[in-house]
Amino acid sequence: MLVLSRKPGERILIGDNVTVTIVRIGPNNVRLGIDAPRDMNIVREELLADPQDAPSAAQSPQPSVESA
Repeated sequence: MLVLSRKPGERILIGDNVTVTIVRIGPNNVRLGIDAPRDMNIVREELLADPQDAPSAAQSPQPSVESA
C-alpha cells in the first residue's frame, strides 16, 4: 500500500487516465474527486454485496511506502 500526504487541491495520478484530487479535508473525513474513464467501475467497498469481492492486502501484498 502506498500512503501519501496531500493537501486540498493536490492530485494523485494513477496510470495514464485516472486522477484523484483532494477536494477537502475535515476533522473526521476527506473528500476526494476522481476523474476516470466512464467504463471504469469505481465503487465504495462498503457498498459491495459481498465483501469477499473487494481486493485485500492479503491477496496482493505490496511494499509500504510513506511520503510526508
